[in-house]
Amino acid sequence: MSLDAALQRGMVVLVAAVVVVGVCTFSLEKMLATYAVGIVGIAGILLPDWEFFHQDFPQWFAFMRARRATAVAADACGSPASWRFRLYPLSSALITLIYGFGLYQWWMFVSN
Repeated sequence: MSLDAALQRGMVVLVAAVVVVGVCTFSLEKMLATYAVGIVGIAGILLPDWEFFHQDFPQWFAFMRARRATAVAADACGSPASWRFRLYPLSSALITLIYGFGLYQWWMFVSN
């Protein structure tokens, strides 16, 4: 799935979640909070340079060489999205911790 399609699908799911929160709570404030949390969540998954974060942790503080691949080389090694969602323990743990805390805070706000 291309990044544009993923962004579009994420936005559609976000709008559906905002509508459900609005219908269930009748609160514009909670709808806006849901929208803000969703936008930050979508941006946190789709915008970062995952190639940079999918290195060993000590290399996060070193400069990363730019990759300049031609179209032929890019086709030969596969699409850039092929390495996008590989599981790495440290980055997966950090993402889970941050998103888990954010979702918990959002749920506490919406449910009260």
